[in-house]
Amino acid sequence: MSCTSCSTASNGKPGGCKSNGGCSTGGCNRMNTHDWLRNLPMLDLASACKVMEVSFSQGTRKDFYRNPNLHPYEKGDLIAVEGISGFDVGEVSLTGEIVRLQMKKRNVKEDNPEMKKVLRTATDRDIDIWKQNKAREPEAVIRGRAIARQLKLDMKISQVEMQADGRKATFFYIADGRVDFRELIKVYASEFKLKVEMRQIGARQEAGKVGGIGSCGRELCCSTWLTEFKSVNTAAARYQNLSINQTKLSGQCGRLKCCLNYELDTYLDALQHFPDNCDVIQVAKGNAFLIKKDIFKNLMWYTLPDSNKQYPLSIERVRTIKSLNQQGITPDNLEPVEVVSSKPKDEEPEFVELVGQISLKSLDKAADKKRRQNQPGNQQRQQRPQQRNQGGGQQQGGQQRNQGEQQQGGQQGQQGQGGQQQRPQRNQGSGNQQRQNNPNRNQQRPNLPDRQAGNPNRNQGNQQKPNPPDRQSGNPNPGKD
Repeated sequence: MSCTSCSTASNGKPGGCKSNGGCSTGGCNRMNTHDWLRNLPMLDLASACKVMEVSFSQGTRKDFYRNPNLHPYEKGDLIAVEGISGFDVGEVSLTGEIVRLQMKKRNVKEDNPEMKKVLRTATDRDIDIWKQNKAREPEAVIRGRAIARQLKLDMKISQVEMQADGRKATFFYIADGRVDFRELIKVYASEFKLKVEMRQIGARQEAGKVGGIGSCGRELCCSTWLTEFKSVNTAAARYQNLSINQTKLSGQCGRLKCCLNYELDTYLDALQHFPDNCDVIQVAKGNAFLIKKDIFKNLMWYTLPDSNKQYPLSIERVRTIKSLNQQGITPDNLEPVEVVSSKPKDEEPEFVELVGQISLKSLDKAADKKRRQNQPGNQQRQQRPQQRNQGGGQQQGGQQRNQGEQQQGGQQGQQGQGGQQQRPQRNQGSGNQQRQNNPNRNQQRPNLPDRQAGNPNRNQGNQQKPNPPDRQSGNPNPGKD
């Protein structure tokens, strides 16, 4: 309900809110009326309307004030008007010829001598005093409720509205019955040091003053445009074929929603074409009871006692069965109408494989590789080459193995020399066949089982290996007799 100028900003403030002054269109104000006669040219100024509509507390209360000086006030201007033993500050909501239409709607006469007057345009001092007294209203509501509870009065203080000069306060309360608040007024007058006025309102008026969002997702009608509250009963819901659910039919005020009356006249006009006294009709299977009336398809839905199925009948068929029952004739069946939905059926989309030919095996391989690396046995294997590189054990171990093979070859003769000749050939691609054909492989490399078992002290083998007999005898030429 905001105006279009709220989207613009100046000095960090929205263009249409109250923090930036008056709104030119009044969209930020409640209960506003569009001035569609605003640009109408005035030929005779003497016959112009001398009454203005002024709103208070953001449109929760509006009243008419006389403009004796015919000062050209614009919509949204803050003005000072006559109050109770002082002045009050309000906002101009309507001016011009449309005010006469509003006065006629509320049965207010333009020449009423008791109508209050507009004093002047609100000055800065008036606005400062008005804001200070408005800041006292929340505390007055809390304190007023506490005092009413102490006096054990069955009432609820809904809102407090203070006059701009702080000389008067109006307490709006809700009560189911009559409340004797004479003692309460005396306590309020001594507590707040001002004149007190008590005004009783209903639950709908309270919801309009507080405001809120309805179940439809929009602002409450009573806080935006609805001024007259008509009585709403459950018959309005029955005419519209609504389920009598108190939770869904109630608004924020706890009463039935006002919007139930919006389309009631349309339903009543459409129901005039339906036959009366057709709640029960007789057929061969028993009595058929009326469930609902469909004004859009002109159908009447009935149900039989031996079945929960609902049978739609046309208006002509219901009248025919009713006339037959009056003649004492019972038809064989209801002859229901086949209801065809005009809404096209939504076809379910077929399954489409979005992955296509993309293979996820690469991801599985990466996950398996990472899993194998995290195993404890593999971690030891990864640490083994690091230890070899740090101590240089790989080169030393290879030289010692070659020397040991040469010394043992000197004792064994030609077998040792053949083993030395076959060893270089293993690196040329036929190592697997030579490893299988060599019967003395385990004797030539006694430390191989420890290597296969993952011995972490492999690099310390220089201290643990026994010396060959040729090295102990000090033979400078091993392998020769």
